[in-house]
Amino acid sequence: MLERLSTGLVYRNPKPYLRSRQAFHPSLVRLEDGELVCAFDIGEAVESLDYRTCLSRSGDGGRAWTFQGPLFEDRCGRRTSSSVRVSRASDGTLVGFGGRFYRDDPEEGVTNKATLGYVPMDLILLRSPDGGRTWDGPDVLDPPLVGPSFEICHSVVELPGGRWLAPTATWRGWNGERPSGEKTVVLISEDRGRTWPRFGVCFDGGASGVIHWEVSVVPLGGQRLLAVAWAHDPQAGKNLPTPYVLSEDGGETFSPPRLTGLRGQTCKALRLSDGRILCAYRRDDQPGLWANLSRLDGEAWINEAELPLWGTHLGSSGMTGQAASAEELSSLKFGYPSMVQMPDGEVLIAFWCLEDGATNIRWMRLRV
Repeated sequence: MLERLSTGLVYRNPKPYLRSRQAFHPSLVRLEDGELVCAFDIGEAVESLDYRTCLSRSGDGGRAWTFQGPLFEDRCGRRTSSSVRVSRASDGTLVGFGGRFYRDDPEEGVTNKATLGYVPMDLILLRSPDGGRTWDGPDVLDPPLVGPSFEICHSVVELPGGRWLAPTATWRGWNGERPSGEKTVVLISEDRGRTWPRFGVCFDGGASGVIHWEVSVVPLGGQRLLAVAWAHDPQAGKNLPTPYVLSEDGGETFSPPRLTGLRGQTCKALRLSDGRILCAYRRDDQPGLWANLSRLDGEAWINEAELPLWGTHLGSSGMTGQAASAEELSSLKFGYPSMVQMPDGEVLIAFWCLEDGATNIRWMRLRV
């Protein structure tokens, strides 16, 4: 029921002998005219000072890609790095949702390895009226809860009626402070991203301290939503079975968590044209990036097929609990899949992976 057809590169450092350029975290978008754009982050390293989001384009269904360059130039007056995820709104506007990280100490990374906390940061929003060739912004968002920092894990989701959702999660401050706990949320805007006065809670770590990373929020029709996350216990240094929740009111509230039957890190989901759910994830109980095909029967999750995609030659998928969670996050070798279904029904997936000493953005085409 799942078949891997072909693969190639969206981006690889063209001059590795001259400079380090590592690529991470793609977000894949199909435009109204059929052109594809892929936004992804590039830096000397995964937490480097020059870490920025860039864009590539494809006019042949994703087989060949042309590098466009940085998404935007940040002129805020302080040393910053940034990371942005891109999606397309119903009017054709491309929307970039991401984070601006203040790098006042050039000898520190984005993450405090002792506390799992972030440097100070802002949530930002950008818009492009011309398919990603030019961008307005960034505008700084005023979130309706205290992070104090936030995870950059998903692009903006638009629902029928015009509501925008910005999936994210609270993240600890530099010293480990977490006044709102460990919450994975959708920020809610009724005015196309100008204000974000409310939020809905997808997953809440509560007293357990479990973190639900890299949430994937999928519209199921009308105001119904599916959210899937990577559950991680930082105290025990272990990953938990992959949970999912459902919303019937456009993200205002979500059901209690249930289990998908998967053991996935960074599990990203796509609703196919026939209503089934395709997940791509870094598998926790076996090495590699895997795809899983499933369906929802009411609120019940039913798995139908699975397929290894990349990395089964590795000893593990990472995050084994042998070091602190912040250290292991910075040492991952692949992940963050992004998917679109093409007009012929096939699925194009983009993900980052370490190959021959450099992290590339690789595309892969699947038949479902």
